[in-house]
Amino acid sequence: MAVRTVSTAALRRGVAARPVALAEASLVRHYRRLVRLAYLALPADRDRHTRVLAAHAAVQRALPTRWARTDRTAVRKSAPGPSDVPGSMDTPDTPYTPDDPDYAALRLRVLRAALRPRPAARLLTPRVWGLRLFTPHGGEGDAELDHALAALAAPARAAFALRTVEGLSVERAAEVLRQAGVAHPAVAVAVAGQVPSGPDPLPPAFDPCAVRVQPTDLLRRRRTLTAALAVGVLGLTTTAGVLGGSHPAAPGRPTTVPLTGTDTDPSHLVRVAPDAWQHTSRVDFTAWPARGERREDGALLGRALAAWARPGNRTHAEPGTDAGPPAAPAHLLFAGTVDGTGVVVFSDGERIARYTDNPNGQDGQGDQHRQDGRDGGLDLARADDADLTTAGAVVLRRQGATVRYLLAPWVDSAETRRIDRPDTPARPLEHPDGLTSPVPAGGPADCQGAALLQLHSSPVVAEKAEKSAFLLADLGGLIPTHLTYAPPPERPQPEGSPPDRTQADREPREATAQDALQAWSRAGCAVPDGTPGVKLLNLWAFAVQPLPQNAGSASWVCLRADRWDGAGSAATAVVLPGARGPQRTGGGSGRACGRFERDAVAWTWWRSPHGTEFVLAAGSRRVTRLTVKGSGWSADRPAPDRTLAVERPARAAVQVEALLDNGARIDPPH
Repeated sequence: MAVRTVSTAALRRGVAARPVALAEASLVRHYRRLVRLAYLALPADRDRHTRVLAAHAAVQRALPTRWARTDRTAVRKSAPGPSDVPGSMDTPDTPYTPDDPDYAALRLRVLRAALRPRPAARLLTPRVWGLRLFTPHGGEGDAELDHALAALAAPARAAFALRTVEGLSVERAAEVLRQAGVAHPAVAVAVAGQVPSGPDPLPPAFDPCAVRVQPTDLLRRRRTLTAALAVGVLGLTTTAGVLGGSHPAAPGRPTTVPLTGTDTDPSHLVRVAPDAWQHTSRVDFTAWPARGERREDGALLGRALAAWARPGNRTHAEPGTDAGPPAAPAHLLFAGTVDGTGVVVFSDGERIARYTDNPNGQDGQGDQHRQDGRDGGLDLARADDADLTTAGAVVLRRQGATVRYLLAPWVDSAETRRIDRPDTPARPLEHPDGLTSPVPAGGPADCQGAALLQLHSSPVVAEKAEKSAFLLADLGGLIPTHLTYAPPPERPQPEGSPPDRTQADREPREATAQDALQAWSRAGCAVPDGTPGVKLLNLWAFAVQPLPQNAGSASWVCLRADRWDGAGSAATAVVLPGARGPQRTGGGSGRACGRFERDAVAWTWWRSPHGTEFVLAAGSRRVTRLTVKGSGWSADRPAPDRTLAVERPARAAVQVEALLDNGARIDPPH
């Protein structure tokens, strides 16, 4: 019998290679589970496309070239691991043992990568050219879960993933987080436990292995390719010039194409086809065609480009807007004569620029008297992340108390309506080639019956017929503000009953229905921010309170203003019977009454028609108990209808607090 001898070096190599093979087999089998874990734990400030790619990258980099011994021994080995057979793929129902050392070490490396993402690691993220990846659309419950997770810190998101994806106990999840380097793992697990989960702990909307694929912006890709080719031509031309000597260029023929923000040649302006908005998935200012009777006026366009390329003392940028030259080739939206004055509107993909010509044909940089829309100068406003509604109109000209708009090419019909007359039918607004006739200026904050734009989108871009109409309000800036409305819950929850998922606070909707118009007419004056730069104003009617002594009912609202630069503010208000307007009860900057803070409570003093003083308090859907405290007295009562009225002999300082259905407590905004 032949005896095979194995060298000591070969034995060492076999022992060292076996853990790597076991880890690779475990990664292949449980790949989907690990990617879900990374997707939930990754920072929420990334879009879905980036998070999907980053989750796959975190898992693919979890297998080192040499399996570290410390990673395998750092985890508890209390049970045998899964049968690590290559090719046995993981599914949501695949049984596995979470304490397997090879899988647990992989999981630990994935968590560390997700909890402490390195900027340099993004360079190694997989790339998908020409396509965008999205997880499947979920229902309202998935949207609520996504918003709740976005508000958590990274350790709490990781704890939620360990509890739902891995099914670990509270103690085991805290131990894994401790091994991953989390400073306070028990706190993270406790915070994650407050996040409600639906009947399906692993909804498809959080599965980065089951994705939808959509193309990127085709027009932008075409412009990028053109720019890249031009850069290549520029490089070749420069090289040829260096090699061939300093010979003068032929007269009248440029040798290079300027691509920077200082390009003032009108022939280099970006123009899109008149029907581009019908064939792109990006319905915003990039889909606007060039309009106006002077769009071929080279002199006017040259002055406008020069004014933007060299900003001066006549350049006015709205708050939060960069006043510098265009960051990309300028896209022409309009060039024409409006009320006897030349007006040009550009976009660079991030901002809208409106140039107003001087009567003498100069760029207005030396004009010493200019207000918004008057002769001479340049106005800039942010327009990034615009959509069908927020890119629905641009202010072309202000004159006296009127304003003229340029409407989006997808607007089929336009109307105006008074905000203080919700029962009066809207009046048709003519807009030949998108240019409207003069409309009264002013927004909801002035409480003087401002005129709103009511626009109707083409069925080509409107998802549903009931979503084709939307309202815009003028706040004095370049881009009018989009108005939305969130109605109150339909019915109160019985005392002691669990939260009703069907009673979830509904997403903001277009403010064109009769109930929305009525709410805006009564409470619109209480908006927290009515200055230029506001992208969205939402009115949320969070409670309706029957008043004591059969005095009618009070409507509680929270109005939120979101700005283009990401800042925001909110204000609570109450509309009482017989009052001339809303009574603001609190407010300030922050995320209150928005997608990340959907709980609210407010209070006010009220004197009944009989002269009795009451403290009125009301909360949003998840409020179960209200507490009012004064000097030497308090009232702490369950609030099945989310409201409370406490009779007092006289007005004095009080404190109000609300208890939510998850045990958390909230205070009114200040």
